[in-house]
Amino acid sequence: MTVDGPTVRVGAGALRGTAEGGIVRHLGVPYAAPPVGEHRFAPPAPRDPWEGVRDATAHGPGAPQAPYEGPIGEILPSVDHVGDDFLHVNVWAPEHAEPGSLPVLLWFHGGALVRGANALSAYDGTAFARDGVVFVSANYRLGSEGFSVLEGAPLNLGLADQLAALRWVRREIGAFGGDPERITVAGQSAGASTTAALVAHPEGGRLMRRAILQSGPLSAVAPDRAGRVSRLIAEDLGIPATRDAFADTSPKELVAAQHRAMATGNPLVGGPSFALAVDGDLVPRSPYDALRTGAADHLDLMMGTTVEEHRLWLAPTGADSDLGWPLLALGSLRFGVGPATLRRLRGRRPDMGTGMLAGAMIGEVVLERPIRRVARARAARGVDSHVYGFAWRSRVAGLGAAHCMELPFVFDRLGTPGALAMTGPDAPAELAERTHRAWVGFVRDGDPGWPAWADRAGPHVLDAA
Repeated sequence: MTVDGPTVRVGAGALRGTAEGGIVRHLGVPYAAPPVGEHRFAPPAPRDPWEGVRDATAHGPGAPQAPYEGPIGEILPSVDHVGDDFLHVNVWAPEHAEPGSLPVLLWFHGGALVRGANALSAYDGTAFARDGVVFVSANYRLGSEGFSVLEGAPLNLGLADQLAALRWVRREIGAFGGDPERITVAGQSAGASTTAALVAHPEGGRLMRRAILQSGPLSAVAPDRAGRVSRLIAEDLGIPATRDAFADTSPKELVAAQHRAMATGNPLVGGPSFALAVDGDLVPRSPYDALRTGAADHLDLMMGTTVEEHRLWLAPTGADSDLGWPLLALGSLRFGVGPATLRRLRGRRPDMGTGMLAGAMIGEVVLERPIRRVARARAARGVDSHVYGFAWRSRVAGLGAAHCMELPFVFDRLGTPGALAMTGPDAPAELAERTHRAWVGFVRDGDPGWPAWADRAGPHVLDAA
């Protein structure tokens, strides 16, 4: 590793990073002002220039959040450093890359809009840079700070941060070797939901060339519904649901209150949660509706799920045994799912119990079905979409092919501590190489290595050979 480190210059000043093994890293690079003081509960503001050369050799802080708890906390790591100056990106690039020469991947992490950070080792971009891609991972405001519905405050501030990060990448990435005309935006889980909103946004869709949506709902809801959790937090704290009241409350207090308000639910079975709100500006309509009707027909699009998304929330905690028939009956009624669909889902894994069947049904309706319908609608207009299902099953904690299981394969990170917690020691390296290569191929030229939906009429399956 070099002592002085490679230096690049962006609009706000010079940055010193590190170089090792042919990969250059610049970490904690600000793309907006810290969202504190007058910038709290306000749109992202430009970053003031700095004097001299800014150190970019270590990860910056994450957004305020609470860690995962219980069995899921043993599987999914949480950021251990939060702070004010968290609106930043990490950049991995091949050493000696010619300015503006390489494709770019901008990554938005998941975490139900309340957790996650670009500092997590799962999102290390080394393998992408090794394979000729400039990889950028961005933080954004989470939870109450980013997705509250408050009187006097703009909606969807976390999404506004992401749009600001995309603008920064478009403007600055040439200095790191990236081609601003070849940007792919990708996200997983909540990050896929927000990426879908960016894709459907009139400006956001013009700033990228391709997009990858992995395991995320394509939904947005009315502000009153999205504001339910904000009202519960306000009640918990004994304050009104207004910008002034929330701004007078510390981030730590808001995180604690939101944690209490959301304790009864999870992304699978529901309960109070943050969501994108239809606002007429950043989210003029549901991303699902926008994508089905042509909002992103100028973009290459790849969409994927795991084939057992639901198992992350049911298997480690044993919640499938507790929920069982009530969840199945309620879900069937709510989503209008009939016996034929249930038989097809049970056919994937005949040994699944009632609770797991209910979880598979919810995953089908919330994640898989919208993707298929978007792909069909695009195909009917002559627009390609590449769709896949990640099917490899882990033996750890009954996870199977659960939500997040694809990430160590996408990032080619098998064998790292975070990956082992999900996959165990027997994950197939060949599948990681193939999955990662598919993402690189799509980022590079729009071809992951299998035919588009119109030529397959179904998802490509990624599994061990």
